[in-house]
Amino acid sequence: MQPMKRVLVLCTGNSCRSQMAESYLRFYANELLEVESAGLRDQGVNPMTIKVMEEDNIDTEGLLSKPLSTFYGQHFDYLITVCNRAADADLAGLSYDEHIHFDIPDPALATGAPERVEREFLRVREIVKKNMLKFLGKLMAESQ
Repeated sequence: MQPMKRVLVLCTGNSCRSQMAESYLRFYANELLEVESAGLRDQGVNPMTIKVMEEDNIDTEGLLSKPLSTFYGQHFDYLITVCNRAADADLAGLSYDEHIHFDIPDPALATGAPERVEREFLRVREIVKKNMLKFLGKLMAESQ
């Protein structure tokens, strides 16, 4: 049996997009991948992230915002960046085989009425889900 592939999902604050991506990858590929997420800085998990993920029946227990430095010196098979700031950052402390990038808008920047903010989180959640499923499809195609 092959060892599990390691994936690190990286964004600016590890509060929304990377947390969503980590949650979806764990849900859809828990037996195939070891998944972590981090941010260029640690901003804490946004409560709206938890809310919209749980509305999609995705387990959020144990989600924790972590700074990128937590993973310095570790090796990952895949580094997935979910924002341009993370993709353009100095990642010299990381070791990875393949870098995959998705430019996903930050729902934490949404303003206005609470309903409007939640709609943006839901919209971004669906973008993240689509991209993580696309990544998993790529992995499955490569393994055949």
